[in-house]
Amino acid sequence: MAIKLGTSFSDIKKIYDSMDAWGLHTLINLHQCNPETIRDENKIKEYVDRLCDLIEMKKFGDCVVVNFGEDERVAGFSMTQLIETSLISGHFANQSNASYIDIFSCRLYDPQKAVEFTKDFFGGGDYTVEIVLRK
Repeated sequence: MAIKLGTSFSDIKKIYDSMDAWGLHTLINLHQCNPETIRDENKIKEYVDRLCDLIEMKKFGDCVVVNFGEDERVAGFSMTQLIETSLISGHFANQSNASYIDIFSCRLYDPQKAVEFTKDFFGGGDYTVEIVLRK
C-alpha cells in the first residue's frame, strides 16, 4: 500500500497496525547531490551510522561500500547495510550526482525523518519519494 509523503507518522502507524503490515519501505531518489559527499566511502558509512541512530535501527555487521561500474552513466559507490529488521541500500551515480536510497524494515520508523535527513546529508536538490507498506 502506497503512503503519501507528508502523511503524519501517527497516521502511518495506524495504517501499519490496521493492515498488520510486514514492513515499511522508503525509496528516495535524490538529485543534485554534493559530488564530494557521494564519492566519499567514509561519508557514506557516516550517513548509514547516523541514519540508523535516527530511525533507531540496529546494524547487523559492517556497512559494505563498493565503487564500481564500467558504464560512466551508472558508475559510483553502492552501499549495503544489513539491519536486524532488514536492509538499507543505496547507489550513488557519479555522472548525474544522484543518490538512490532504499530503506526497508519490518520495524516501523518515521520515513519523513529519514527523507529529510538523507536530503540534508547529501546536499540534495530535487527528489522523489515512494513510501510503501508491505504485507
